[in-house]
Amino acid sequence: MSTVADGADTTTAAEGSKSERAYAWMRERISAHAFGPGYRLVLSSIADELGMSVVPVREAVRRLEAEGLVTFERNVGARVTLVDEGEYAHTMQTLGLVEGLATALSAPLLDAAALDRAEAVNDRMQRLLEHFDAHVFTDLNKQFHSALYEACPNPHVLDLVHRGWHRLSSIRDTTFASVPGRAQHSVEEHAEILDLIRSGADPLEIELAARNHRWRTMDAFLRARHPEREQIPTEGRS
Repeated sequence: MSTVADGADTTTAAEGSKSERAYAWMRERISAHAFGPGYRLVLSSIADELGMSVVPVREAVRRLEAEGLVTFERNVGARVTLVDEGEYAHTMQTLGLVEGLATALSAPLLDAAALDRAEAVNDRMQRLLEHFDAHVFTDLNKQFHSALYEACPNPHVLDLVHRGWHRLSSIRDTTFASVPGRAQHSVEEHAEILDLIRSGADPLEIELAARNHRWRTMDAFLRARHPEREQIPTEGRS
């Protein structure tokens, strides 16, 4: 016989499932820029669109807020986070550090097949340069780096990498769309990182190559936005 507690558990599970669906639905649209920076998330409208109550949608929005993809404004509500240059720079600096370390720790664990897969992705990125699509290029860029860092044996470092990528999701096309010339250099640097890993280079050399690769992208974006400012080179920092 069903009890009140059983019914409450069932309701909680159902709400959790709906919240997960709302989260995935909104996150996909933010990542695809269907909901661009500044887009207002009207909870009631989203709930109607998904055929659910506002409660799970609100929970999903809170998750997105925790990831930095959504912000709340007084008397306005939830909006997709606007591009903040300071936040972008801080995120890229941090991601360069942790992704560089994750790649170096992963390197000894990557076999030839894994490196071949990463190289195949980079080849696709090279071919895409002829008919450039910043969104597709960015997706491939994430696939490439993921192939090199996901084997990281330190779960804490890997979690920090994932958090960094999540923070960048709301502006994921910005760099390559704003600085398309950076894409060619990025592909070339990918090849250099692969060569280092294949040759069994010192882990610190791999870490610095991956870190500087990330920071060069950051510098290119900031220079494009503020050509009048002299940028302090990041390469070689430790």
